[in-house]
Amino acid sequence: MRAAANRICRLTLAFGLAAGIWTPAFAVGDESDETSPPPKTETTTKCTDGKVWDKKRKECVAPKKSSFNDDDLYEAAREFAYAGQYENAIVVLDLASNKNDPRILNYLGYANRKAGRMELGMSYYRKALQADENYILARSYMGQALAEEGDIQGARVQLVEIRDRGGENTWAYKALLQSLNGYRTY
Repeated sequence: MRAAANRICRLTLAFGLAAGIWTPAFAVGDESDETSPPPKTETTTKCTDGKVWDKKRKECVAPKKSSFNDDDLYEAAREFAYAGQYENAIVVLDLASNKNDPRILNYLGYANRKAGRMELGMSYYRKALQADENYILARSYMGQALAEEGDIQGARVQLVEIRDRGGENTWAYKALLQSLNGYRTY
């Protein structure tokens, strides 16, 4: 069933892009694509006030450095960021032990950019790419930020970088391409 749904999403995306229109199909994402938006969990469907769902305790808890590992914090922050809870995402990311993890840096960039702190967000994207130049999701978000600022050429550079690093069939590539209105002019 899931495979059929993924095929339908990819077909919808292909037809939408071919027709020059945006469809929300790739917001669903392919679960094998690590750049796809995260699924909603209890963190954003049940928890409030910046609390995070604790799978072991099966309840919403205030995030603390000692109670969650960096992977758990990253997942919760991604979910907060995609739910528009940017400040909650930043609070959770600030609890991470490894402040140089490109995933943590990237989502600090995303949450700050979306919260209106574009320059701070861009600095985090640059740090994420210094830590891992092949991190295509950071390239996608940086490219989207550049497009938002009107730097279409800079955004296209990031699109080419994603493609050249093998990311052409990822959500990261498709999302940046869409922000450029579907134009692949390299």
